[in-house]
Amino acid sequence: MSETTTEAAAAPLPTAAAPPAPGTFGERLRRPRSWLWLAGSVLLMVLPFYLDRFWLQAGLFAMAAAIGAIGLNLLTGSTGQLSMGHAFFLAVGAYGYCVLAGESSTENGHTLSGLGLPSWLAAVLAVLLAGAAGGLFSPIASRLRGAYLGIATLALIFIGQHLLFNASSLTGGFNGRSVPPLSLFGITFDDTELVVAAVPFHSSEKLWYLALAALLASALFARGVLRSRPGRALNAIRDHRIAAGVMGVPVARYRAGVFVLSSMYAGLAGVLLALVFQRTVPEYFGMVLSLEYLAMIVIGGLGSVAGAVVGAAFVSLLPQVLTHYSDSLPLVSAPGTGGLAPGEASRYLYGAAVVAVVLFLPGGLTRPKNPGEKK
Repeated sequence: MSETTTEAAAAPLPTAAAPPAPGTFGERLRRPRSWLWLAGSVLLMVLPFYLDRFWLQAGLFAMAAAIGAIGLNLLTGSTGQLSMGHAFFLAVGAYGYCVLAGESSTENGHTLSGLGLPSWLAAVLAVLLAGAAGGLFSPIASRLRGAYLGIATLALIFIGQHLLFNASSLTGGFNGRSVPPLSLFGITFDDTELVVAAVPFHSSEKLWYLALAALLASALFARGVLRSRPGRALNAIRDHRIAAGVMGVPVARYRAGVFVLSSMYAGLAGVLLALVFQRTVPEYFGMVLSLEYLAMIVIGGLGSVAGAVVGAAFVSLLPQVLTHYSDSLPLVSAPGTGGLAPGEASRYLYGAAVVAVVLFLPGGLTRPKNPGEKK
């Protein structure tokens, strides 16, 4: 055998490049769902350049609803705590921002109180105030389960409605109160035109990017929680509460903590809704809103961040789409004309969607994959 042949035989064979380690950024980029998140984020960033004001408003409502739905999914979908009082914490966030950021004034015959704090600080404090309200209720939430917890949280709706309609110096009573515009990094999120690279941005466009940033941050934080040790503990509490306690999981502390976190998500959604509406009205934060949030997470998928976003988009956009196209849709008439109103029609439709999902897709439209399943 020649010397060249011997050297070739002794040379090491080339090895393929090692695949990215599980959990690394490169491995996550190979997942189809990661590309869907990235493509969806890019699409949402360019939409304001092509949509008119109606669709921008509809998208803003959907993004605010998605943040609140993510919070409720952490509580109900991941931990198994049924809450029917989510609208109460949205109201705390919305009205907390109005009181903290607003000035003392008179509207519709009511003398309104306000602290006049910087609007960005008022928004942060409103979210913390909603979390504090959840913290006050968390001792009850940590001791009740199932329908008993649902009934207890339902009491929050009645208490909240009574306060919103009667504490007129804070809420403005039946007519509500106006919402001060948010100022952040020198940008005021009102109708004042902002020109960037010769492109004008008005209130809807500016609020769009603010809501998008809040939604992405909320979704990423929730995914981090669910994929970490606290998330596994929450799922263990949901599936086997007694076994989780035996394994050393502090059940009461986790149940109370996730209730506070869910309330903060609702508070942030309430602040965004107030900024979009530009006026808070007590009637909006009622039992129907809480039921809509439950429908969002059931349709989208319990325990799934993506499911909360999909369900929120479906439930919040449906009545607005029906209203916009009521002239050309059968059986649906414009509001106030005596026929089937778009709001009622939308409730029938997503009620039917809930039944269909429960019967045929128990995990929701975006059922999360179990750890034991093959990729």
